Amino acid sequence: MNELLHQGLAQLGLIPPPGAVEQMSQYAQLLLEQNKVMNLTAITAPDQVARLHFLDSVALLGCTGDLGGKSLIDVGTGAGFPGIPLKLMAPQLQLTLLDSLAKRLDWLEGVCTTLGIAGVDFVHARAEEQGLNPAFRDHFDFATARAVADLRVLCELCLPFVKVGGKFLAMKAADSQDELDLAQRAITTLGGRRLEDDTYAIPGTDVVRRVAVIEKIAPTPKQYPRRWAKMQKAPL
Repeated sequence: MNELLHQGLAQLGLIPPPGAVEQMSQYAQLLLEQNKVMNLTAITAPDQVARLHFLDSVALLGCTGDLGGKSLIDVGTGAGFPGIPLKLMAPQLQLTLLDSLAKRLDWLEGVCTTLGIAGVDFVHARAEEQGLNPAFRDHFDFATARAVADLRVLCELCLPFVKVGGKFLAMKAADSQDELDLAQRAITTLGGRRLEDDTYAIPGTDVVRRVAVIEKIAPTPKQYPRRWAKMQKAPL
């Protein structure tokens, strides 16, 4: 896996810090072992884990630039993607992992301890509730989401966390143009402005990823995010 990761990072034009690739490999081993008893990933072939989890995650660095000293919240982090791979590539990143399932966060905290990763906060909460917390609202340089959800809903969940001048990065499929266009009203309502999308091919695959890059240009109105049922029933 180390060689595959080195090759993929080189294809993406990324230079990993010393030891980062070895940490990714160890993380992958821990993931596949834990996946036997906890539903963390449907991808279980080691080469596909390397490509579709790790290389896909770190390719976001093409949108963020240098993350050193920046803050990022990974909303609905699941098994820790893209947050932890980004942290491994940018050790000075202040990372917050938010998830609604405590068992996942407990496991991720153990992974970070095992890998010697510091500077990570673990928040057990629902995004629509935590986004109303003044300590988290308009606070982060970046928010990321890899969840399979409508972009209108993702914007309402994630943009409240982003400070003015920061960005929300929504990882989408290449054929998501209609969905992205439909989200324009939500983006504007929530204080965002859509910048040019970033697209990349995941090395070693035929998968093309599209990242919706949304800049926060005004504070999110205080009535957002709404309750989950309301977001689902009447997306912006």
